[in-house]
Amino acid sequence: MTPRAYKQEKRAALLRDGLKPGKTITSTFYDAGYGSSGRFYAVSNRALGMVPTDYRAGGRRERIRFAVGQTSLGSILVASSDKGVVAILLGDDPAALLVDLQERFSKADLVGGDADYERVVARVVGMVEAPQVGLDLPLDLRGTAFQRRVWLALREVPPGSTVSYEELVRRIGKGKGGKTVASACASNPLAVAIPCHRVTKNDGTFFRYTWGLERKNELLRREGVTASTG
Repeated sequence: MTPRAYKQEKRAALLRDGLKPGKTITSTFYDAGYGSSGRFYAVSNRALGMVPTDYRAGGRRERIRFAVGQTSLGSILVASSDKGVVAILLGDDPAALLVDLQERFSKADLVGGDADYERVVARVVGMVEAPQVGLDLPLDLRGTAFQRRVWLALREVPPGSTVSYEELVRRIGKGKGGKTVASACASNPLAVAIPCHRVTKNDGTFFRYTWGLERKNELLRREGVTASTG
């Protein structure tokens, strides 16, 4: 990521953090460094994925398609915006996955996917079954500038390889500690597509995974990595 791109991501993060209930949009665009409302509205839709008023309202009016499926690792929920896949959730209970999606997009219009969308889900399931293949679908990454920086760095870790939290900190080139990187990994809403399962402790052992340590071990086994839980 270039310095200019990082600056843009940082400003987008200020927008996302500032657009909370009770704070005016006008004060937000000045706080984020925009000199005029015209400039703010020209770039905010791209930065936020929606118009500012809808973002502040928790994704109000945004249309999110979703479908629940089954993998050898359990249930899966895949959701997409008009820009790409926004969530890949793994678990044991499909109903719990839907609750998770509703909490993430509390004001969005959640719409069950049609037959065409089932093909998207099938491609995601294929990635879970063979993670070394990857996923050739657009992703709609939503997070802070730092989270996105971590997630993009993880996308560069090839199948069959792992990376420690310490090494990940070095790769993103920011003065953040391993715990902050771990928090960004835990916030990842795109299981396997953003391969947080390839992250290890600094001593190379595996621990913790948002979607369950057994799933992490199995994903890595499929990529040819032997589990080490030390």
